[in-house]
Order: sequence, then structure tokens, then C-alpha cells
Amino acid sequence: MSGARDSGRGARVAVVDYRAGNLTSLLKGLTAAGAQPFVTSEAGALAGADAVVVPGVGNFAATTAIDAAMRDAIAGAVATDRPLLGICLGLQFLFDESEEAPGLRGLGLLDGRCALLRGDVKVPHVGWNTMERRRDSPLLDAVPATAYVYYTHSYAAPITAGTVASTTYGSPFAAVVESSRVFGVQFHPEKSGEDGMRILRNFVGLC
Repeated sequence: MSGARDSGRGARVAVVDYRAGNLTSLLKGLTAAGAQPFVTSEAGALAGADAVVVPGVGNFAATTAIDAAMRDAIAGAVATDRPLLGICLGLQFLFDESEEAPGLRGLGLLDGRCALLRGDVKVPHVGWNTMERRRDSPLLDAVPATAYVYYTHSYAAPITAGTVASTTYGSPFAAVVESSRVFGVQFHPEKSGEDGMRILRNFVGLC
């Protein structure tokens, strides 16, 4: 996959800004991965992007800042075979909905409803945990099958056919998802050491 990663060098990656978290570390991570990231809240800016990232932390209700035009632009990027990556809240936004904000629809690119972490555990889930590979994915090329990654979240996506890797915290949830050129990670790759950087490099290499 080294050739694939090299092919993405210099790729313009649009980072959707909907005021849901500090983007500084993510931009540094994408730059280190060989991309040329830019932050935008303008739907038209996605037309010039080679890939799109939907980041975010906090409540699912924050996604109301992503208006219909931006939703259409993200869907258009997917329809034209450009890679899409959802990070943390961004992963949850790829699904149909979340019980955190009843009645608010996600993008619906993956089937399922996100739910509060359950079990005899402290919520939110903050810190390092292992993710367990369930199937191969170009996003996880050269990443250990049981890599440690950094989480900070209270809600998570269910295990579905789109689940590439899972983590157990109270109960299993989707750590990495994939459907065609749509990808999502519940953890923060930009804060997950070399394994996280490998994931960002792999994503940039898909451009």
C-alpha cells in the first residue's frame, strides 16, 4: 500500500467545520500524513476537495449546524468516489440517527442507531483502549490487529455489517466502519500515536 499512500500526497482534504471541537491537532495530523487540509463551512468548497473529513466531539445535536447544502455536498463527494472519513461524532453522523438527539437524522450512509455506552463502566469513555480487527480494510493497512487508540465519547455506533473493527467498553461497539469509500473511526487518530498516524496516512493515500 505504500504506492497508494504516495498517490495521495498533496491531496486537498476538506475538513467540515460545524463548531464541534478544536481542529488544530487534526489539521496537524493530516498535514503530517501528506495532505493539504483546509477547514470549511461552505458547501461549495467541497467541489475542489479530493477527500472529506467530518470530525467532531460533543452532542449529536451539534450536527444541526451541518445544513442541507453541506449534507448534499458531502453526499455528492461520496457519489463521485471521493473518500469520506467521519471521526468520533463524525462517525456517528454517518449513521441514520442517535438516541442522544431523538428525531435528528444523520447522513444515513450506514444503517443503524447510535446509543449510549452501556454496562458497568464510567461514562464518558475517555482514554486508551484496544480495537479488535474484524475484517480487512484499506484504512487499517499495516495497523496491528489489536491496536491501542484514544477515545473520548459517551455514545457509539452498533456492530453492523459495516463494522471493520470493534472495541469493548461495557459492551462492544463499532470502532472502525467502512462502506465502499465511506469510512469512520470512533477514536481520535490524530491523538492515537503511530497507529493513528498510519490510519490518517492510509486515508490520504485513498485519494
